[in-house]
Amino acid sequence: MNGRIEARFDSAMRQSQFASMTGREFRDLCRREEYTGPTAGVAVGFAQANLVILRADAAAEFEEFCRLNPRPCPLLEMTRLGWVEPVACAPGADLRTDAPRYRVFRDGECVDRPTEIVSYWSENLVSFLIGCSFTFESALQKAGLPVRHIEENRNVPMYRTEIACKQAGRFAGPLVVSMRPMTLSQAETAARVTEGFPRSHGPPIHVGDPERIGVADLSRPDFGDSVTVHPGEVPVFWACGVTPMEAILRAKLEFAVTHEPGHMFVTDLPDSA
Repeated sequence: MNGRIEARFDSAMRQSQFASMTGREFRDLCRREEYTGPTAGVAVGFAQANLVILRADAAAEFEEFCRLNPRPCPLLEMTRLGWVEPVACAPGADLRTDAPRYRVFRDGECVDRPTEIVSYWSENLVSFLIGCSFTFESALQKAGLPVRHIEENRNVPMYRTEIACKQAGRFAGPLVVSMRPMTLSQAETAARVTEGFPRSHGPPIHVGDPERIGVADLSRPDFGDSVTVHPGEVPVFWACGVTPMEAILRAKLEFAVTHEPGHMFVTDLPDSA
């Protein structure tokens, strides 16, 4: 493969070349900076994860935030201090290089969106891997359900809501949700399918009127891209792992790193796990 695969790429290529990769094979592409785009539809069969990296003095508070808010923050792994390898989720991986893109924060502001964070690393950091709804999307497709952002070659739309998370120390903020449009009958099926994925946010948290959860305009997501909602469809919202990023912004930590929304870390865990 020649050159870097950017955020927009051919859907057929994603389905054939990247969908059939293992988690390790896909991470190798990211490590070589040959893939920097969204990860919906890649490495089908392997669980994807949100990434949060914090200094040690904030780690215990953030772990408690995850415990108090398990729907948006289902914790898959917390690394040991200074470790770059997530030994439970992806042995041999390097969290500094193996996601497609990152966000670096200083004092509550995003200061960089790099493809690797080696120069930012220190031995005083702890990493967290949090379940992601991309993990259950192949199960939705197998059930004959639409996954519109994959169909339209887009990043999943994500929205801040007016639903408050439970506070843990410095960490607080709104629940962020991802949205996939479906008919009501499809949404019922989707709820049954995703109930089987509690470590990937589980079933939807809301179906229908977006204003009831504080989402004013579906065409203007806070993160990701807008997608088409066809006549007869309603928005179906799942808790989203971008929620911790909002909590980090409000905590105004001196330093933190997350994944770029929609650009997940792909693990070696089977999605059925």
